[in-house]
Amino acid sequence: MTDHLIFTPDDVDLTRSPLRRSLDEPTFVLGAFNPGFTRLESGNLLLMVRVAEALVEPVVDGHARTIRWTAQGYVLDRFAVDAIDMADPRQFELKGRRNRLLGLTSLSWLLPVELDSEGERVVAVHYDRAIAPQASWQDYGIEDARISRIGARWYMTVCAVSAERHSTALYTSDNALDWQCEGMVLDHQNKDMLLFEGLVGGRFMALTRPLGECYFAYPGTSEWAGGPSINFAQSPDALHWKPIEAPGIRARAGSTSALKVGGGTPPVLTDAGWLTLYHGVEQQASVGVYRTFWALFDRDDPTRILAVEDRVPLIEANAALTAHLAHQMYLPSPVVFSTGMVDGGDDWIVASGEADLACRITRVAKGVFG
Repeated sequence: MTDHLIFTPDDVDLTRSPLRRSLDEPTFVLGAFNPGFTRLESGNLLLMVRVAEALVEPVVDGHARTIRWTAQGYVLDRFAVDAIDMADPRQFELKGRRNRLLGLTSLSWLLPVELDSEGERVVAVHYDRAIAPQASWQDYGIEDARISRIGARWYMTVCAVSAERHSTALYTSDNALDWQCEGMVLDHQNKDMLLFEGLVGGRFMALTRPLGECYFAYPGTSEWAGGPSINFAQSPDALHWKPIEAPGIRARAGSTSALKVGGGTPPVLTDAGWLTLYHGVEQQASVGVYRTFWALFDRDDPTRILAVEDRVPLIEANAALTAHLAHQMYLPSPVVFSTGMVDGGDDWIVASGEADLACRITRVAKGVFG
C-alpha cells in the first residue's frame, strides 16, 4: 500500500472562489477534502473536492458569524456567543433548544481537480466548473460528493445543508466535468448515498445512511450494536428511490466501529461481487476516530452480504502525511474518510479525505480483498 496527499488547503486559489462574487469578508480554506472520485473519458482522474471556506474573523462583537447563500448573494448571519456551544471547530450548537440546532463555521462548495491517470500529480483545477449552492435547500453548502459511472453517464450525489433540511441531491453529467442538478433525491438526514457503478437487474441500486435522534435497542445477546447503519435502496431512474427491507452493514458490538458506520466508496463490480469501502467510527473526543473498512455484496443480489471486514482497518489516518500541515489541523482525533475508488490495474486507487483537511490518494493491491 502506498499513499500521499494530492491536494491541500494551500492549493486552493480563493480569489477564484464562488463566494468572491458577493462576499467581501476575508476567508480561508478550513479544509479541501472528502473528494468524489472517478476516471474521465481521457483516462485522467477527477477529484470533486469539498472546499470548506471559513471566515478569518468568525467572532465579532460577541457574535459568531456564519456564511449563507441567498439568491441575491452570500450574506452573514450572527449568533450571540453566550447562546451557543462552540466546542466543535466545525460547527456550533444553539443552547436551550428542544431540538438540536447547529450552525456551521464554514460553507462548502465543490471544486473539480483533474489528476494524471495514476493520481500522482494535478493536471488542472477547473474553477470555471465549480459547483456552489443554487437554492435555499442548499444555502449552508454542498458537501461530500460521491461519483458513479453507470453506462455512458456519470451520477454524483452530494449532501445539501440548510435550515430547511439536510438532504441528498443528485447531479448528472455526460463528461464528469459539466454537471446538471437533478434536484433532491433523499430527504432530511439521509446521506452518504452511494450509487452502485452499474445496474442490478436493470435497476439502479444505492447504499444510504439515514440518521435520526434515536434508535431502538437490539436484544442484549445480539451481535449488533445498534445506531446508524448502511441500508439498501433501488430505483428505476436514479431519481425515485425505494428502500429495500433487507438490512445492510450494521455496527457490530465490540468492534472499533461500534459507534457509527457510514458509506464510503460507490460499490464497484469485481469477479467476487460488489466491493465497497465504508467508514466505521470509534468513540473518542468530540468527533471520534474514523477508519476505512470494506464489504463485499453478491453480484446478482447485493442484499446478500458476502463479507464484512470490520476488525482490521484497510486505511487509517496517517499523521506523517499531515505533519507539514500541523498548523492547519483542527480535529481532536484521527480521521480518514474514503470517498471513491477506481481501477488502477493491479491496484485500486482510493481517494479519501484526511483529517477533514486534505485529499489523500492510496493504492491498495487488489489481492487484499481475496
